[in-house]
Amino acid sequence: MLRFSSKTILIIAAAVIIVVAAVYLIVGPLGNGTGGTGSSEAPAGGGEAAVLAPYATGDMENFKPEAQAKPVPDLAFKDGESKDVRLSDFKGKLILLNLWATWCVPCREEMPALNRLQAAMGSGKFQVLALSVDKDGHDLAKAFLAEVKADHIALYNDPTSRASFAMKAFGLPTTVLVSPDGKEIGRLVGPAHWDGPEAQALIGATLKAYPPR
Repeated sequence: MLRFSSKTILIIAAAVIIVVAAVYLIVGPLGNGTGGTGSSEAPAGGGEAAVLAPYATGDMENFKPEAQAKPVPDLAFKDGESKDVRLSDFKGKLILLNLWATWCVPCREEMPALNRLQAAMGSGKFQVLALSVDKDGHDLAKAFLAEVKADHIALYNDPTSRASFAMKAFGLPTTVLVSPDGKEIGRLVGPAHWDGPEAQALIGATLKAYPPR
């Protein structure tokens, strides 16, 4: 069996203490995971998350702002007259892009609220762009909007459903805030009360942070 002198043991103990102290200073206390003082506050200059996080509350609690706005794919789809349209055609205004389908029960429940939001806040600066991804196309989506009395929502349809894949919308409805320069600011997956005060506050704050051109 190896035997250590008292002097050797003291040297080893001192070395261990030094290593532990160094790790503590670099990483921080156990259980923190973030280092430093352990503050949970968002860092200064935190981009979209810092600007819009205070508005992700109430009916908008599931809204997830991007840390930094990222370019959105230039989606191709059809308008109410079956003419070709691209998402880039809407540049210059804030867009609330809602991906939905007629077979989606939560979409049916949500659409009237989106209609009321468009009626209340729709303008040359802001628009609710509800994009149907029904493969059956134009007529089915048109009948749906008429049935739920969404008279302020313009008809747009992507019969290829490519928009869902391009936007990584793995569930419907998925609603994405797109800045006037065509970047994703944040998104909310699932239905929401888009006509409520929290939603209008979120849209209002976004319009101030990203003024339309």
